[in-house]
Amino acid sequence: MKYIWHDEDWYQFSWKSDLLLPVLGKVRLCQGKLLTRVKELGLHLEHQAQAEILIEETIKTAAIEGEAFNRDSVRSSVARHLGLHYAGTARADRHIDGLVEILLEATRNYDQPLSIKRLQSWHVALFPTGFSGLRKIRVGRWRGRRPMQVVSGPIGKEKVHFEAPPRERIEKEMKHFLDWWKESLGPTEGFLRAAIAHFWFVTIHPFEDGNGRMARALTDMALAQDEKLPIRFYSFSSQIMEERDIYYATLKRCQKGEKDITPWLSWFLECLLRAMEKSERLIGKVLAKAEFWKKHGQTTINERQRKVLNRLLDSGRGGFQGGLTTRKYVSLTGVSRATGYREISDLVNKKTLRQNAGKGRNVSYDLNWTD
Repeated sequence: MKYIWHDEDWYQFSWKSDLLLPVLGKVRLCQGKLLTRVKELGLHLEHQAQAEILIEETIKTAAIEGEAFNRDSVRSSVARHLGLHYAGTARADRHIDGLVEILLEATRNYDQPLSIKRLQSWHVALFPTGFSGLRKIRVGRWRGRRPMQVVSGPIGKEKVHFEAPPRERIEKEMKHFLDWWKESLGPTEGFLRAAIAHFWFVTIHPFEDGNGRMARALTDMALAQDEKLPIRFYSFSSQIMEERDIYYATLKRCQKGEKDITPWLSWFLECLLRAMEKSERLIGKVLAKAEFWKKHGQTTINERQRKVLNRLLDSGRGGFQGGLTTRKYVSLTGVSRATGYREISDLVNKKTLRQNAGKGRNVSYDLNWTD
């Protein structure tokens, strides 16, 4: 099978600008509207919006690789790294903390040089135990001599979707990539540069594992460099997760093609546009929380009740699975069942909570969400 990297100067990519300009214009327009909306939030709500985006980005970039992160644990890690208060009890494990740290480091320090040492430090943070699942891997170092293949199917009947360049070419390939990263900042259109960086890095596949997550961190960094903002207000990984099959199919098509990567760039821009459009939902969650406390700020409640209400607000409309029950209230606050029931009833009387449909053991509650 011939792959794009078989050509000596394979990274001299080309594309058809006339096919990309229309969608590129739409992305720029949507970006402008989104950043205008963000400025209207104010500093406090802007930080809350950043947290919601980072939570989504962390969960979905792991999910693309088949890892299921607990949302409460991710929220706890993000709140701690951003210095925000969080009323939950879940603690993040080292793998979650590592991914959150990489995503934050890539964007907060977007104006710092990208080097081999920096990339390898990200890899160490991504695999703090030295293992990927039950398999020990080369952490913070380039992959070994074994061929790096992306395969699927049962053992003995594997289908090879892609094979990366051999190990002996990695130093040379990464030097070309890092030189281009530095030289392309400014001359190359920012969104196209982010797309090229993503494609180029996953094609080299320099590490034994985690290349996809690293590529998405690089994408976030390139987007931050374009916007000159250390904060992300849309989650590209969330949209990739929704379009995962198309994502892999488009990568595969261009990795087996010539130097013209127009299909990849086109899909990337369209995916980015959809990610920006959907960020309205995440920002809307922040606005809903602010509106709730604006309406109920003078309502007399204790700290336990406030903690539970914030927990429901953080989960978003319909996000607290199964609704709030007395048992869950007791678990969150540590009070007795009788006290929990009494405090829930008090919140219902004060119209901050409403009872869902159901009786007896099926009784649950939700916030009185404001319009």
